Amino acid sequence: VQLQASGGGLVQPGGFLRLSCAASGIIVSLNDMGWYRQAPGKQRELVAVIRSGGSTKYADSVKGRFTISRDNAKNTVDLEMNSLKVEDAAVYYCHGARFGDDYWGQGTLVTVSS
Repeated sequence: VQLQASGGGLVQPGGFLRLSCAASGIIVSLNDMGWYRQAPGKQRELVAVIRSGGSTKYADSVKGRFTISRDNAKNTVDLEMNSLKVEDAAVYYCHGARFGDDYWGQGTLVTVSS
């Protein structure tokens, strides 16, 4: 199983980034797929999840700004991040889980700075 995250980079506060997670070895529509992030000195935290049934859940800190979605044809999961704040800066990880198995991608760095 591989989860390849991409799309990170440097953006100014208020800016936009779109992260993408390309999955191989699993079918994203059959898994609960999520994005987590970890800032320096902090614990990894859940940002957003899209469950196999299609429902979504977001951390309170990103509600209304971030949108998680999946493309079943491409077997990818995206995270659209709008109105980025300095506190959103972190390494973002793609995660998949199903029936007790879980998988992590390698992370992509998001830097928010003026």
